[in-house]
Amino acid sequence: MKNRIQLIGHVGQDPEIRSFEGGKKVANLNIATQDVYYKEQGEKVEQTEWHRVVAWGKLANVIEKFVSKGKEIAVSGKITYRNYEDKEGVKRYITEVVAEELHLLGKANS
Repeated sequence: MKNRIQLIGHVGQDPEIRSFEGGKKVANLNIATQDVYYKEQGEKVEQTEWHRVVAWGKLANVIEKFVSKGKEIAVSGKITYRNYEDKEGVKRYITEVVAEELHLLGKANS
């Protein structure tokens, strides 16, 4: 159970697919998960969290064929952290889920 994450959410925009030499592909997408809770006074609070997801190889092919904006999906994988320097020399940090498993949810024609 080391470094495992499971998310169910809706895709925020059409996935970005990139191809590399040798035919390898990567898919980048963002999914939104929602949490609902109630404050002490009974006020309902809905909270949306966005998650950056990366999928390689066969999963990227599945995403390219079957996943589009609004589609509900379930993803499991691991969380990774990386950083880089932007053009202005500012260090940027990225947290993302590297998908290892994907399930298409919802209606078949949606």
